[in-house]
Amino acid sequence: MRKRFALLLAILVLALSACSSGAVEFTDNAYAAELAAATAEETSTATSALQIGEETSTSASTQQTAKTALAPVSVEYDTDDLEPSVSGPDTAYVVLAGDVITFEGGGATVDGTVVTITSAGTYSISGILDDGQIIVDTQDEETVYLILNGVDITCSTSAPIYVRNAEKTVITLADGTENTVTDGDSYVFEDADSDEPNAVVFSKDDLTINGGGSLTVNANYNNGIVSKDDLKITGGNITVNAVNDGIKGRDSIALKDGTVTVDAGGDGLQSNNDEDAEKGYVFIEGGTLSITAGLDGIQAQTSLTVSGGEITIITGGGSVVSNSGGAWGGRGMEGNPNETTESAKGLKAGTDLTIMDGVIQINSLDDAIHSNDSVTINSGDLVLASGDDGIHADAAVTINGGDLNITQSYEGLESAVITINDGTIHLTASDDGINGSSGNSGAEAGAQPMWGGESGGAYVYINGGYLFVDANGDGLDSNGSIEMTAGTVLVNGPTNDGNGPLDYLGTFNISGGFLVAVGSSGMAQAPSTTSTQYSVMYNFASAQAAGTMVHIESESGEDLLTFVPTKQYQSVLLSSPELENGSTYIVYSGGSSSGTATDGLYSGGTYTGGSQVASLTITSMVTGGGSAAGGFPGGGRGGRP
Repeated sequence: MRKRFALLLAILVLALSACSSGAVEFTDNAYAAELAAATAEETSTATSALQIGEETSTSASTQQTAKTALAPVSVEYDTDDLEPSVSGPDTAYVVLAGDVITFEGGGATVDGTVVTITSAGTYSISGILDDGQIIVDTQDEETVYLILNGVDITCSTSAPIYVRNAEKTVITLADGTENTVTDGDSYVFEDADSDEPNAVVFSKDDLTINGGGSLTVNANYNNGIVSKDDLKITGGNITVNAVNDGIKGRDSIALKDGTVTVDAGGDGLQSNNDEDAEKGYVFIEGGTLSITAGLDGIQAQTSLTVSGGEITIITGGGSVVSNSGGAWGGRGMEGNPNETTESAKGLKAGTDLTIMDGVIQINSLDDAIHSNDSVTINSGDLVLASGDDGIHADAAVTINGGDLNITQSYEGLESAVITINDGTIHLTASDDGINGSSGNSGAEAGAQPMWGGESGGAYVYINGGYLFVDANGDGLDSNGSIEMTAGTVLVNGPTNDGNGPLDYLGTFNISGGFLVAVGSSGMAQAPSTTSTQYSVMYNFASAQAAGTMVHIESESGEDLLTFVPTKQYQSVLLSSPELENGSTYIVYSGGSSSGTATDGLYSGGTYTGGSQVASLTITSMVTGGGSAAGGFPGGGRGGRP
C-alpha cells in the first residue's frame, strides 16, 4: 500500500520524463502498441538467508519450493494420559455432602471442607461441596489419579481443585457424569507474596484431563484451567467460562481428543514459557475446540502446530474492516484504521506456526493467523475473517496445500517472503490482497515500518496452486520482487487509480502459469520484460462496469481468456503459456459465454455478442495497448512501497 502522498508527485514526474525505466509505451492507437526496449532496473538485494522450514531463500531469483515443513514439536503421551482411570480395589473414595466431606481409604486427610491428598494413588470423588477444596500435595514420584464421578465443587476464596505438589496429576471425567467447579471473584492467598493459585483448576505440575464425562469450569476470579508445566487434554467434554484466560499450560498445551469450549475475557488457550525455547508451545492434533476470546484465541510463546481436529475461534467480538483505505491508506502502523491496541488474534505463535491438517474457522478482530517468525500451511480446510491480516508472518508465509478462504481482511497475506507452492486460495481484502513487505507490522514490536529500504528483503513466489484475489488496494503487492513459475492467479484489483492490480518495486518475472489481473489503470503494472512468458495488457479509454465480460482470442478464434470481473475495471493483464511471439490477439468487451464459470473465469462453451476493442500483435515479452496510464506497467520500478 502506498504510504506517502509525496510519492504521487514523484510518479507524475517520472511519467512526464518518458518512462525510461522500462514501461509499456502506449500510443494513441487503441488497436496497437509497441513495447519500448527496456532493461528493468534490478533492485539491489542482500544475500541474507531466510530459513523456511528446511529450505533457504537467498535472493529474489531463488525459487521457493519447500513442500513440507519440519513439525516444530511432537508430543508423547503416557498410557495413563490416554486411558481413563477406573476404580479398583485400591481406590480411595471422597464423598462430598454440602459442608461435610467423608473419606474412605488412605493417603488423604480431611479438615472441615478441605480434603488434602498426600500420597500417590487413585481417588474417586463424588457429590456437592458448597465451599471447600480438593488439594493435592504429595512428595511421591508417582501419579495422582482423580476420578470426578459427578461433582459440584465451589470454593469462594481459592481454587476448588489445587495441585500444590505432585509428580503428575490425571483428572478423569467418569463416563456419563456431569462435573462442575466454580470459584469466587476474590482469592485469599497463603501469604502477602503469593498470587497463586489463580485458576479454578490449578496445578503447579504436569496435568492431564481425560475420560468420557463432562466438566464445566466457572472462573470468576481469573483463569479457568492452569498447569505450570505440561497440560494434556485427551478426552472429555470440557466447558470453560473465565473472566481472564481460559486454559493455560506454561510449558505446553496438547489437545488430542475431546470437545473443548472456552469463553474467555482474555486468551482462550495460552502457553507462555518464555525462558526455554523448547517449551511454551501448543500442539493440537484432534478433538473439537470452540473459543470465544476477548484477546487471542490460541497463543503460543514459541510454536503452534495444528495437525487435525476442528477449531472455531472468535476474538475481540469478531472482524471489523474499513473499506475506506483509499489510495494512500489510513491511520495506524499499517494504514489500517481499525488497528487494535491489544492483541486479539486467532492463532498466534512467537516463532513457528504450522498447520498440517484440520478444519479451522476464525473470525478475529486482529490477524486471523499470526507468527512473529514463520507460518506454514501444508493442508487443511481454513475459513478466515479478520479485521487486520488474514495471515501474517514477520519472516515467511509458505502455503504448500489446503483449501484457504479469507472472506474478509484488511490485507490477505502479508510477510517478508510469501511462497505459494500449491493449494486453493480465495481471499478478499479491503487493502492489499498479497503484500510482500519486510517491515514489521509493529503491533508487538511497537515500531513503524521504515519508509524505503524494504525492496531488498520482500519476495512473493508463486510456484503452483490456485489463487483468487479480490482487493480494494493492490492485488499482488511486493516491496521487493515477484516470481511466478506455475499455477493459476486471478486478480480483481482496485477501482481507484492510486493502487494497481499488480504492484512491485523490483522485478516481476513470470516463466509459467496463468495470470489474469484486472482493475484500475492509473498505477497498473505488467510483469517485467525480463520474463520468459509473454504478457498482454490493455487499458480501456474509460472504466468498465462490474460484470462486463472481457474476452481475448487469437486471430483463428482460439479462446485465451473469457472473464467477468467482480468490480469496475479499466485495465486487463493476461499472461499465459499460450501467448506466442508474432501472433495477433483480439480483445473484446461485453458479450456472453455458454461456458462454465469459476470465479468469473469461463471454460468451454462459445463466446458471442461482444464488441472488438483492440488488436494486439506480440513483438516483445510485454505488449500493451489502449489508453496510456499514469503508472509503470512493464517491469521497471513501480516507485511505490
